[in-house]
Amino acid sequence: MNVNKRAHRRRAGRRAGSALLLGLIVLASAVSAPAATGAPATRPGPQPTIVLVHGAWADASSWSGVVRQLQADGQHVIATANPLRSLAGDTDYLKTLLGTIDGPVVLVGHSYGAAVITNAATGDPDVKALVFVNGSVPAEGETVAELAGPDSALAADPTTIFDFAPATLPPTPETDVYLKSSTFLESFATGLSRDRAFTLWATQRPITFGALNEPSGEPAWKSIPSWYLIGTRDLVIPASAQQGMAEKAGSTVIRFRAGHLGLLTDPTTVTRTITTAVRATR
Repeated sequence: MNVNKRAHRRRAGRRAGSALLLGLIVLASAVSAPAATGAPATRPGPQPTIVLVHGAWADASSWSGVVRQLQADGQHVIATANPLRSLAGDTDYLKTLLGTIDGPVVLVGHSYGAAVITNAATGDPDVKALVFVNGSVPAEGETVAELAGPDSALAADPTTIFDFAPATLPPTPETDVYLKSSTFLESFATGLSRDRAFTLWATQRPITFGALNEPSGEPAWKSIPSWYLIGTRDLVIPASAQQGMAEKAGSTVIRFRAGHLGLLTDPTTVTRTITTAVRATR
């Protein structure tokens, strides 16, 4: 009887050992087995810093509505001050700022700010996309003043649309250029209430005459993908002029029913366009 019990225990021990060995083999196979065939899962690249550059007769606060929406979406965004002193100087200023940012960057420029980012991003491998909003987008040698075209509200007699400081004419490259209140209210700030437009006129930042007439350098859009948001009701840079610049730059075009200050009157569409560029380049 005792012999049978000992034999039974040996057989049970051998079966338990075999089961344990088999389990370990199966587990090892599961750990070392390659993943199922098919396309590997792709991970998005690092989140870029979005840098917003304002145009003439404005300041960084013109981006406030866009900044709030981008921040609510979890984006890292900076609305930088654009000196508006000269195209080359403003470009160097932006390059200095870009040099302080780690990782990828998406550059966004409104109006004259589009010309600044066009120059500042050239040769910078960290800039992954350009977004132009009612932008002045030059090719090499072109000036901001000429790009508005003959149909622009700013193409009239300069003494009827601008105030110069100093007032001595003709203006020099260092002369500050302000928009007259009539020009600002009737052509520049369309789509805003009169009270708000009048406040913006009173707080406008001037641009120098030289910055508007300085030839541009090599454009970044030759090597960096770009998006162009055309304001179809823009009287400062008419939609036809914007369309021509967008085609020249090979930009992806989006249109919205906005005047020159579309970033103020329709920040949602501007934000969506920027987000589209961010997603396309991550």
